[in-house]
Amino acid sequence: MNKKVIITGIFASFTFAGIAQISEKQIKKDISYLASDKLKGRGTSSAEEKMAATYIAKSFKSTGLIPKGNDSYFYNFTFKKNSNPHDTATTNIPERKGINVLGYLDNNAENTIVIGAHYDHLGLGRDHNSLDANPENKIHNGADDNASGTAGVLELARYFTKNNIKENYNFLFICFSGEELGLLGSKKWCDNPTIDLSKINYMFNMDMIGRLNDSTRKLLVYGVGTSPIWVPLLDKTNTYFSIKKDSSGIGPSDQTSFYLKDIPVLHFFTGQHSDYHKPSDDVDKINISGEKKVIEYIAELVNQTNSLPKLTFAKTASPVTAKSSWKVTMGVMPDYAFEGEGMRIDGVTDNKPASKAGVKTGDVVIELGGQKVKNVQDYMKALSTFKKGDKTTVVVKRGTENLSLPLEF
Repeated sequence: MNKKVIITGIFASFTFAGIAQISEKQIKKDISYLASDKLKGRGTSSAEEKMAATYIAKSFKSTGLIPKGNDSYFYNFTFKKNSNPHDTATTNIPERKGINVLGYLDNNAENTIVIGAHYDHLGLGRDHNSLDANPENKIHNGADDNASGTAGVLELARYFTKNNIKENYNFLFICFSGEELGLLGSKKWCDNPTIDLSKINYMFNMDMIGRLNDSTRKLLVYGVGTSPIWVPLLDKTNTYFSIKKDSSGIGPSDQTSFYLKDIPVLHFFTGQHSDYHKPSDDVDKINISGEKKVIEYIAELVNQTNSLPKLTFAKTASPVTAKSSWKVTMGVMPDYAFEGEGMRIDGVTDNKPASKAGVKTGDVVIELGGQKVKNVQDYMKALSTFKKGDKTTVVVKRGTENLSLPLEF
């Protein structure tokens, strides 16, 4: 490839002759529609999710992508999931429907790059996955989670379709349904794909890329251990971000489904915030210019792989989460970008054990139930030892003071 890169300040501005630019205006337009009250939170199986899917499909069509679903641009699937996690009954669970949206850029290449994001969110808060104290019938717009990632897919589709660079790979752009209910859309597609999985070079996933902090410029990238090329490539290409890397291919978003099929992955995330899974995750809080920089960086990473052979896949150690054995919750949101010792709290849910104990946003958990907490994984392991009704203490660091607070689950 012959590309001209002009460095502006400390960030690479992609001003290549004849290449479409990443557009802040279009990013804002896409997020504003997807996260509008009109779509009522894009709940899986809802009529409003179908409206969002139609919007995405029209965008793919106007960009010039080829349909690659099982029904034109749509990949329809069904699933059964009990919307009440406290109801252990397994019979008479109604069948629900989800829709992935797929567009394909055929460059007559042997292998394909997948770029994806989930577009579903929590709808009206009826699936018991909201962190709001009284979520039902409140619109959860999900501007960052994950209209931001969906806008990234749409913008990268425009970028790679309209540039005049000779690409050595095809592109499959996928917007997934059902992620919030357990990575359902990506699992369904990976189990019954519409292209040959063995011909996928790698998968990039974007989930919550709209809250870049302009001061810290923190960008979290997961999956760096899934191919030996990722760490040197990330470092070589980065001129702007403070990148926190995580090696594991398994995480709480759709890249996991591809990693489990032995495909190299990267997952991009600008960090947790107090509006996560709440009705307050609105478009006015999105850092549009910051998101543009994230998308530009991802585009350049893709460009850097264009001249490389098909990537080598590597297995990674699974993160220790103990999620399957959790019986209780404190009602806090960890700060996954925190690099100090302990687990910094980025948000506290009202009327949950932590808030009742007096835990505050910004506190750093250093001990739970007598178990030392040096990171999120330690916290999760400690939490897994408790059941409903248990009483214990949590030790938090608040400023320079250590506080021991009584906690009841």
